[in-house]
Amino acid sequence: MENTFTDPALWHRIHFGFTITYHYLFPQLTMGLAWFLVYWKWRAFRTGDEKYNRAARFWARIFGLNFAVGVVTGIPMEFQFGTNWAGFSKYAGGIIGQTLAMEGMFAFFLESAFIGALIWGEKRLGPRNHFLAAVGVAAGGWLSGFFILVTNAFMQHPAGYTVASNGTLALSDPGAYLLNPWAFVQYAHNQCAALVTGSFAVAAMGAFYKLRGTHAEQSRLYLNAGTMVGLIASLLVAFPTGDSQAKMVGAHQPATLAAMEGLFEGSKLAEVSVIGQPNVSQQRLENPIPLPGALSFLAYGTFQSYVRGLNEFPKDTWPDNIELLYYAFHIMITLGTIFILIMAWANWKRWRGRLESSTALLWVLMLAFPFPYIANSLGWMTAELGRQPWLVYGLFRTNQGYSQVVSAGDTIFTLIGFVGLYFVLGLLFLYLTGREIHKGPDVTIPTPKGEEVPA
Repeated sequence: MENTFTDPALWHRIHFGFTITYHYLFPQLTMGLAWFLVYWKWRAFRTGDEKYNRAARFWARIFGLNFAVGVVTGIPMEFQFGTNWAGFSKYAGGIIGQTLAMEGMFAFFLESAFIGALIWGEKRLGPRNHFLAAVGVAAGGWLSGFFILVTNAFMQHPAGYTVASNGTLALSDPGAYLLNPWAFVQYAHNQCAALVTGSFAVAAMGAFYKLRGTHAEQSRLYLNAGTMVGLIASLLVAFPTGDSQAKMVGAHQPATLAAMEGLFEGSKLAEVSVIGQPNVSQQRLENPIPLPGALSFLAYGTFQSYVRGLNEFPKDTWPDNIELLYYAFHIMITLGTIFILIMAWANWKRWRGRLESSTALLWVLMLAFPFPYIANSLGWMTAELGRQPWLVYGLFRTNQGYSQVVSAGDTIFTLIGFVGLYFVLGLLFLYLTGREIHKGPDVTIPTPKGEEVPA
């Protein structure tokens, strides 16, 4: 594929890349928050302590705003399979359509039904059923993530398919498709990363209220829960889920693995470079700071394992933007390491009873919350750029899948429209979220009889 500004395939990729990156800013937080809501509702049900109910109510409102914008930004992506990727839909729609439909019919409707009950049904449902509504929301959100990731896993590592007489793909083994080993590894890694986003958001809110000197009880609750879960989730993202993902890439996408590390010549004791600049034209990594043997160990389990370099693969199977892939992967890894260090620091302070009095750490926690969003976006860039030049790895190329009748000009025009619309939508979301944060978790609403009840 020629990466020129007149190439329609390039603009179709940018169009879909923008909309899906923007969309995923919202589901990652809802999936990350869901089990916090379950925990707080369970604690409220078991202890009767109102502080847990106040936490659940406040974060349910934040959850609801994220869910609403996630729905609005997610629906256009479904249509883009037809408007921008008609060739891909014709070729693989008989397979990927299965899980996309299951996500909509089962998981999305489950989550949608229970989220209304969670936000507005507390008094009518009672403590037990309201707790079960929180469980339903979490189950629906995580089930939705599973179906989406099964779809993506098929594109990364096809399983359970057959080629029909007309050359398109058909589902031959639903079990193999749904139980694709790539899907389980990818799902575990992705969901742990979503928990990191949720944890940092909760901890940041606690730090914000603590620094302002407001909502002392709630800020303590958020700091304790956010930092504890954040450390566990950050560690799980690195090991075993990240380690398993690296081994999966090494086994099934060796050219991708080489490109992620800028490895042009294969070797034993293959190194991971802490930093470096890939020079594709000269086929070398410039100014590297290497860790000898680390790549061999991470990919294949022993330091002596041989890792194939890019020069051992045909150039037309190389990822088509090695530089961006390399930097996306390495920045993601760097951020993941920083997350572990921040949360380890916070938990050490918490264990010593000094978390709330550590002003510098509170500022770090408050300001760090955007970085899991960046890391998640870079993780998906790594996965999708690494799969290139294939839409379905090894079977169907990206330059075969875009809508041939939609020109580059048409795609640029609609992309500009999406950017403008999503910018306005983002401002509205920030305003509404900021308003909820300003109200805080202890807000009450006066009734017509002059009483006050929790919002």
